[in-house]
Amino acid sequence: MTSATSPATSPALPAAVRRGYGLGSVATGAFGTVPGLLLLPYLTDRIGITAALAGVIVFAPKAWDVVLNPVAGRISDRSVHPDGKRRPFLIRAGLALAACFALLFLGPTSPQWAGAAWVAVAYLACATAYSFFQVPYVAMPAEITDDYDERTRLMTWRVAILAFAILVSGGLSPVIRDAFGPVWGYRAVGFFVAMLIALGAWGAWHGTKRARVVAGTVTSTSFADQLRLIRSDRPFRLLLTTFVLQALATGAMLAGVDYVARWVLRSPGAASLLFVCFVAPALVVTPLWQRYGTARDKKRGYLLASLLLGGGALALVLSQSMPAGVVYACVAVVGVGYAGAQMFPMAMLPDVASRTGEAQSRVGLYTGVWTAGETLGLALGPAVYAAVLALGGYVSSTGSTVVQPDSAVTAIALGFSLVPAVLVAVSLLALRGYRLEKTP
Repeated sequence: MTSATSPATSPALPAAVRRGYGLGSVATGAFGTVPGLLLLPYLTDRIGITAALAGVIVFAPKAWDVVLNPVAGRISDRSVHPDGKRRPFLIRAGLALAACFALLFLGPTSPQWAGAAWVAVAYLACATAYSFFQVPYVAMPAEITDDYDERTRLMTWRVAILAFAILVSGGLSPVIRDAFGPVWGYRAVGFFVAMLIALGAWGAWHGTKRARVVAGTVTSTSFADQLRLIRSDRPFRLLLTTFVLQALATGAMLAGVDYVARWVLRSPGAASLLFVCFVAPALVVTPLWQRYGTARDKKRGYLLASLLLGGGALALVLSQSMPAGVVYACVAVVGVGYAGAQMFPMAMLPDVASRTGEAQSRVGLYTGVWTAGETLGLALGPAVYAAVLALGGYVSSTGSTVVQPDSAVTAIALGFSLVPAVLVAVSLLALRGYRLEKTP
């Protein structure tokens, strides 16, 4: 991939549109963060089901999105709404997602089968609504600008706001849960996150009303033929593989935050501080990553960010014997890498999906497959972490104090460190093979 800039074929987006588009990350950040952070502990330590079963419940609804996301992309590709192909989906699906999330923690906690069933059904509804929000949202950059570097600027806003949304939702949710107590804590979190999702959906819908649509017309190619074309697209396949493996890695780390705080750092309140260390660096370094990508190369920036992401996770292998301050510092290094590992692939995706006029009409399908892969990775992350807990002999409970065996504490630490580090290392094999020349 070269670093020369191709001639722009559309004017720069107004700053208000960039900010408006970025506000959608309030919804994606809140929904992508809080279930990964608290749903597994809710199932194992509030309802009391086993870690293995909890992993299945967290994973299954997201696995449904793997099938649904390409369909959502196809539907948005064929939309002929006067406000644009994608924009109407943001408000409709976004508000539906907010309503479903408010219900997620409102179910019974006993008997265990009833509580587990409620979560499974409510989370499936959330995942369905999210698919019809996320896929059109991710596809919008290729629809509203065809300039290579403008997409990087657009993603800078998105990732910066995403980092802030993750910081607010992930940092405050454990505090809200603990402040309201075991009965109403999780329910209060559900209402809080639902409010954030609704705010983000409305902001993205309202903020992009001035965006000019530049994407192509609806394609007549069959759905099966389009999937075959995408599967044969080597740059897209390699970029997707890299991103999915890293989503799996960050999903596992996210799932481990609450457990590491309680059993490794021995401070339940440390969950919020770990989250701040993970996310806050992105508020500072995302503009620096954007400058690096513009001056050098997006792929090179993605490689560097991935090395920081994996290296920081690997250093945490020794977290059981580290002072708390060193653990927080290593997590901050992970956060610096995470910011770039979010911005660069999301800026590279429109380059791949719309590098020819014909492909622009299939951008929704590309992003449908992309978000399906991202969803799979983020869903598998907590499932993999739950499997590590099960192998370590983690003891579930219904809120009472339990003593974890040493093997469970070791599993908590390794699932948070070694497992993500290995996944990031494997992802670099795919990223090394990625090549994409800029085209006019």
